[in-house]
Amino acid sequence: MTATPTVLSARALLLDMDGTLVNSDAVVERIWRRWAAEHGLDGDDVMRVAHGRQGHATMAELLPGRPVAENLADNARMLAAETADMDGVVAVPGAARFLDSLVSGGLAHALVTSADVPLSTGRMAAAGLPYPVVRVTAENVGASKPDPEGFLKGAAELGVEPADCVVFEDSGAGISAGRSAGMRVVGVGPRAGGHGPDVHVDDLTSVRVAAGGGGEILVYVG
Repeated sequence: MTATPTVLSARALLLDMDGTLVNSDAVVERIWRRWAAEHGLDGDDVMRVAHGRQGHATMAELLPGRPVAENLADNARMLAAETADMDGVVAVPGAARFLDSLVSGGLAHALVTSADVPLSTGRMAAAGLPYPVVRVTAENVGASKPDPEGFLKGAAELGVEPADCVVFEDSGAGISAGRSAGMRVVGVGPRAGGHGPDVHVDDLTSVRVAAGGGGEILVYVG
């Protein structure tokens, strides 16, 4: 017997990248565990907070009292290392079909990522995914997730009220940001389940989108 899918109605979808559209865990683990070792920190402890935020925000949490300038310099160095390392970067299952449905259907969507433009373009290309026309990257925000700024800017760029947006996220920081923005959240992947998304899926193979009337987007989950 097939379960009845959950249906969410929205006017725009806001999409995280890493862990949601692109599986970059192999690179993230390599870079951050190396950083943890350099600073005498436990790698597992670092990985528990590294996903979903800009690097300097992770550093500020793990090394309280460290000068902001040092975190920003370290972050720039790590972004360059991540951008140069695409080994193991692949699409999340179902991501290609999901994005194609949004583009071909003319459905409003935006990428909202903690990565900068070079890293996000590189990873989307490595995964064989189209880069959304509307995107909010690290360069466009003053505060990292879990601050809602990125999602609120994405909604504003699309001309849609926050309550009419559905966020797709994999991390605790991202899910918190989406909720703080007043949006519903579809959690994607193993990290998402423990952070209270409205709906949770293993990957994007169980998500389907269709156009409703008057610019409405129907999101079928399950």
